[in-house]
Amino acid sequence: MAYVDRVVDRVVDRIRERLRTLAGPPDVSWLPDQGARDVPPAGPLARLTPLEADVVVAAGLIELDIRFGALFATLQNPLQSRRPCVGLLCWLLGELDLTGVCHDLSRHGLLAIDNLDDPRAEWVVRVPVPVWDAVSGGRIDPTTLPSELTLRTDFPLLEDVAVSPDQASLPKRLPDLLTDSMMSALVMRGPQGSGRTTLLGSAAATLGLGVLVYDGELAGPSWSVFEALTVLTPVLPVVRVEPGPGEVLTLPPFRVDDRPLGVVCGRLGGLSGPSLEHGLTLTVRPVGREGRRQLWAAGGVDDLTADADEIADRFLLTPGNVRRAAPVARLQAQAEGRSRVVAEDVRAASRTLRRQELETLAALLDPLPPEARPVLSPTAQAELDALLVRCRHRERLSESVAHVGLNRGVRALFSGASGTGKTLAARHLAAVLALDLYRVDLAAVVNKYIGETERNLDRMLTRAEELDIVLLLDEGDALMTRRTDVSSANDRYANLETNFLLQRLETFDGIVVVTSNAAGRIDPAFVRRIDVIVDFVPPDAAQRRQIWSAHLPPNHQVSEPLLDDLARRCSLTGGQIRNAAVHASLLAIDHDAPVGSAEILDAVRREYQRSGASSPLPPASPRSLSVRV
Repeated sequence: MAYVDRVVDRVVDRIRERLRTLAGPPDVSWLPDQGARDVPPAGPLARLTPLEADVVVAAGLIELDIRFGALFATLQNPLQSRRPCVGLLCWLLGELDLTGVCHDLSRHGLLAIDNLDDPRAEWVVRVPVPVWDAVSGGRIDPTTLPSELTLRTDFPLLEDVAVSPDQASLPKRLPDLLTDSMMSALVMRGPQGSGRTTLLGSAAATLGLGVLVYDGELAGPSWSVFEALTVLTPVLPVVRVEPGPGEVLTLPPFRVDDRPLGVVCGRLGGLSGPSLEHGLTLTVRPVGREGRRQLWAAGGVDDLTADADEIADRFLLTPGNVRRAAPVARLQAQAEGRSRVVAEDVRAASRTLRRQELETLAALLDPLPPEARPVLSPTAQAELDALLVRCRHRERLSESVAHVGLNRGVRALFSGASGTGKTLAARHLAAVLALDLYRVDLAAVVNKYIGETERNLDRMLTRAEELDIVLLLDEGDALMTRRTDVSSANDRYANLETNFLLQRLETFDGIVVVTSNAAGRIDPAFVRRIDVIVDFVPPDAAQRRQIWSAHLPPNHQVSEPLLDDLARRCSLTGGQIRNAAVHASLLAIDHDAPVGSAEILDAVRREYQRSGASSPLPPASPRSLSVRV
């Protein structure tokens, strides 16, 4: 505060001189006596020139004592303001012109000018509250920060940060990178929750720096405060942005000479701006099994036996999501009366993670009961079993196979006619893996505006990776159609969407199932990138018999010979058999009786009528068609 006192002395001396010439000057007995001080800018103001520091302190005197406001109003009358204008600051500090200095300080957030349309000498200046707290106290007060700014100091030790096995040396190198005078920015790319901010924060803590995080519009009012606080206090500035595919965000100029600007963003999108001219980009890759186990243990999920390995293997969550889910899993176990956390507790806890953005583009499907597995042909069942094994060991496969570009992603195509069990098989897959299944809402994803469909697809796929769910692209051939010759603008943009989805699925790090009734319309380039293809065919007689038994209520009174005859004569798909069983149950409820032969026959005839096909059954008797109301 010694430098502030020196500026106060200079200003007070000028105020006393001016007030002697005024008739009936206000009471100034409270003003401090002038002392002989020659103190250079120090502390937070040391990064400013002496003139800049003088202007900032003089403009903020009203923050020290409200009575300065009355004096400023008297001295610059008839200008109606209790804060000093540029003209008054010139006179108080003995300078001819401070317009350029004030304008430069305002661009960097150290001053704010609210009346830029007025003459420059009448610009009224103020020091933003968070900036004055840093000037006067040498620290950032979190309670006065704008909503876009967050001061963080809650980072783990650098050696405790979980990283990918092939990036084990990265935490040790980060402090040296942050102190490299040649680097202007350090860009950390990766999915949300992957530890990008944690790595920067832990490295900054080893250097004695806090972390000031900016989440907001670039070049907005809070950006200037962000820059000013970085200049005045020992913090590492970190800005979090998320450009969409094909989008380039321009970072405003940033006034920091001895620290790089930390930038946290996703894997797609571009960045530009003078702050990135000498920048370095690092991509944070997913942590491995041991890293996840370390994170679960740090979250208190450590009193486990065999479940510890199962949880680390099954749930491929990002580090941030593990930290959020661990305490919820402990509470879930307590609510169920267990002293130990099991895999089902972790699955329930993962549902509490931030899924709002995903749920605007996809819908959660109900879990499939274990006994409701689909009835498939031997070939389809073998491929579905292979898909299940691929999903269970997808991380170990990516680590053990020496193949460039092989990640943890699994891409499957379920092709076949409607009603052959594609969606049911996807629900069965998710149930066996103990993962949630989300079906993509194509109406919400596809957008008529150029580039919006790609952004929605990227947002959906990115959230699916972070939350480790199974994503179902139902009727996915609508997005994966063959690319055509460009004869119009519509063809060109449709091809762009196909190209983007093609590339994005190749880098997708989760499990995605694409279903299609017309696989022939899918671009061959997609088929080459599919890991497992399951062809669903209509069931044969034996399979139809199993499906009838699975869908009829336990108390039905349909004779076994009739069910055998229906399975042999009626070539219905699994979906049609389900519809017929549901309608037969409805008729039985209306008759207040168990499902019998009459209800089954009526329901089968109705299903053939709905599909426009000829029924192999004899015509119905009037009695079998009667329904009591």
